[in-house]
Amino acid sequence: MRGTAPGSHPGGSPEERAVYRSRRIRRIRRTRRPWRPWRHRGAAAGLAAAVVLATGLGAAPSTLAASGDGDERFYGQGIRWGDCHEGRRGVPDGMRCGEITVPLDYADPAKGTVKLALGRIPATGPGKRLGSVFLNYGGPGGPGIESLAADPKPFAELGKRYDLVTFDPRGVGRSEPVSCGGSLEPDPEAGTDAASQLAALRSLVRRCELHSGPVLPYIGTVNVARDLDVMRQVLGDEKLNYLGFSYGTRLGAVYAAQFPGKTGRMVLDGVDTLTEPLAEQALISARGQQRALDNFLAWCAHQPGCVYGTNTRTAKEKVNALVARLDEQPLVDGGWYVTGQDVVAAVATALYSPGLWPALADGLRRIERDGDPSALTELAAEPVEPGDEDGGDDPDRVPADNADAALTAVNCADDPDRGEDKATAAAIEKEIRGLSEEFRKASKIFGPAQLMTVLSCYGRPAGTDFIRRIDRPAGVPRMLLVGTRGDPATPYEWTEETARRLGGAAVVLDHKGEGHTGYATSPCVRDFVHHFLVDGRLPGGTRSCPAGE
Repeated sequence: MRGTAPGSHPGGSPEERAVYRSRRIRRIRRTRRPWRPWRHRGAAAGLAAAVVLATGLGAAPSTLAASGDGDERFYGQGIRWGDCHEGRRGVPDGMRCGEITVPLDYADPAKGTVKLALGRIPATGPGKRLGSVFLNYGGPGGPGIESLAADPKPFAELGKRYDLVTFDPRGVGRSEPVSCGGSLEPDPEAGTDAASQLAALRSLVRRCELHSGPVLPYIGTVNVARDLDVMRQVLGDEKLNYLGFSYGTRLGAVYAAQFPGKTGRMVLDGVDTLTEPLAEQALISARGQQRALDNFLAWCAHQPGCVYGTNTRTAKEKVNALVARLDEQPLVDGGWYVTGQDVVAAVATALYSPGLWPALADGLRRIERDGDPSALTELAAEPVEPGDEDGGDDPDRVPADNADAALTAVNCADDPDRGEDKATAAAIEKEIRGLSEEFRKASKIFGPAQLMTVLSCYGRPAGTDFIRRIDRPAGVPRMLLVGTRGDPATPYEWTEETARRLGGAAVVLDHKGEGHTGYATSPCVRDFVHHFLVDGRLPGGTRSCPAGE
């Protein structure tokens, strides 16, 4: 049986004890949900003791030029399209895959190369073809090829005029995937004091280095943007046309800042931050998640049978009480302990899409009235295809922990803020406790979990400051930024902030709906996106799309 028995915890606050017990329902079995854009950052796991420490892996990016000229042996290469290898899932008719080679380090191409996997569905319509539109589903850590293969239907209209092109970024999926040997959890046998946990964290980093190979220090959005420019040239596109979701918006903005003259029609949906320190990102994320939960509870209050009734204020208090109660005394589901933090994970997952709200309401009703957590744990667990857990008969299977390992590595490579590697455990504990109250004010249930991410890059080499310094880059063409008011993962204020950073180039589409990103759920958003990408029409000023349209 997994987890620590109720009552046998290491001490500390209730949240810290709960995180120590919680192991995220079937974490190792998690796979990507088709189409739904990937989260731009993940919850930390494996934390314990008197101080909350998040697992992480810092990646020191190279010093990069941004000329766009590149080495001609990379920009001049060809690509041979062939069968895609997506195992039992299969691929849509017409989809083909290939790979290209890019430098491991653009500042010193002699250090070696990385092979990147690409997928393409050729344009199907009779009209004039517009070249390629590159799709990035988010993450970081989201494999594009698997996502496009799983469900290309949302892009059918674009696919009439464009070749739909996607890729697995370096270190992700079939592009030399990084790994931490199966899990990003530190040694469960480590002592429960802060110093022991810090040592376990450093040991985890060494394990990630051992299992990831030479690509690990060169992961990061600045390098991936350089890769994207090589792909553009190899596919014969004069300019990059691009549709990015969630973390993919960070990648698109970084590309535009590096290669303004090569940027074509670009849409960024669910806009990530470019500017804020890690602690501020985490705090705003907690507020965004709480706002989305409040919106869900307001919706639930108008549904028959809502377990929390019609009073949204008391509903919020009851959700907080449920999490606190299960943090102290977990339930058991199929031999697994289910803590309040597992409930938080399930709620956070469901808030990504209003389509999951009825299932969330049902899960909360069952756990509150019957003590049955199964419906909520199913929300938190990702679907698993037969053979996924052991890779089936696919000799090139992707490590099960690749998504988490890549997510942490990229976020750390993109962030110049670091804790001091020689800081004492007592100093770290003091820092976390100093932030704790502000995070709890932002959200009693999401605040503690977001607080854990503050030290996710603790002690690693400083990441690039290129992204932090993006400020009205010259020559960037007009682009469309879509922000959703109820977005739990990329709060609307990040859309406004990134628009300011991009200067007059950005046109904001204010989607007044719920869920993470707008393209998948809003016909109004899709119309704006299609008119721009296909026809080049982009009205000035801030525009809006009503909720539900």
